[in-house]
Amino acid sequence: MNVNGTHTRTIWLHPSNPAIVQIIDQRALPHKWVIEDLTCVEEVATAIREMHVRGAGLIGATAGYGMYLATLEAKNESLESLRSAGESLKATRPTAVNLAWAVDRQLAAVSSCSSLEEIRATAKKTAQTIADEDAEACRKIGEHGVELIRKIAEKKPGTPVHVLTHCNAGWLAFVDYGSATAPIYAAHDSGTPVHVWVDETRPRSQGAKLTAWELGQHGVPHTLIADNTGGHLMQHGQVDLVIVGTDRTTRSGDVANKIGTYLKALAAKDNGVPFFVALPSSSFDWKMKDGIKEIPIEERGSEEVKYADGLCDGILREVLVAPSNTPAANYGFDVTPARLISGLITERGICEANEASITALFPDLAG
Repeated sequence: MNVNGTHTRTIWLHPSNPAIVQIIDQRALPHKWVIEDLTCVEEVATAIREMHVRGAGLIGATAGYGMYLATLEAKNESLESLRSAGESLKATRPTAVNLAWAVDRQLAAVSSCSSLEEIRATAKKTAQTIADEDAEACRKIGEHGVELIRKIAEKKPGTPVHVLTHCNAGWLAFVDYGSATAPIYAAHDSGTPVHVWVDETRPRSQGAKLTAWELGQHGVPHTLIADNTGGHLMQHGQVDLVIVGTDRTTRSGDVANKIGTYLKALAAKDNGVPFFVALPSSSFDWKMKDGIKEIPIEERGSEEVKYADGLCDGILREVLVAPSNTPAANYGFDVTPARLISGLITERGICEANEASITALFPDLAG
């Protein structure tokens, strides 16, 4: 998408050194633009774990490039070191299924290679393919999802369609376009009036820091709100549509997304507001059916809840906002049951959030 008017992706190979993977260090956004070089598996694992990169699609793409860097570190054609590298990457963020999917795809791709040179070339090509496919899937999500916005716009001519988002499922969470934001960008670019309510999304404030920043860069009208405001807006008819992303979706349609998504779904259901989830097929977990029982929920450090950071006198600072001796729990995700979801927006079209509809759209993957 656009950054200062220039098209930009979230991850790429260094233009003059293909042994270096470059990313946007999202910890510095929106106040600073920092490009970080990743040169080894350990640096990739740190970038994923400490959220230099974040978001289901981008985590997967980063893991794909991490496996490519692992081949550059390998001493011979044995796959043992690559499997070990894959396990270290998988351990960084347990909820996002795209991560394990990308690692396993790389291992499968190189499994029939006969030389280290062939392994490296195959891993590089596969990493680039994973990134390109992620961007293309999100572009198609935009094509399908924009029809939801246009239908609402037809019923309220002259006024914008108000879409509520949660966390960041924008292009910063993927390689390009984003999942939840792809229909929004498609609507805006085609002239359909749209306005976005942006949840701040504590404790990491991805909405305030990332979604608001990227919408602003692209010129999409938006308003930042506190996390608990969504229900009030829905009660007063100020939300036409909710679109969120997902880090893992079961074959039965249960959705794991950033903590607080479930509460938005409950409010939407109570107020008759359509609640859609946008995702590429790489975010489906075809082995799981019961999201509440089966999806692992990441628990992160308590410091994310007790501290906040921001720009002060031109310097990024962190401040304590709770008593220092107060315990804090920090669940990264919650699960929204399929019964609360109006539909799933995928690269192949929109389906209902149930096993029959999902598997009918993806028979080649669900089997």
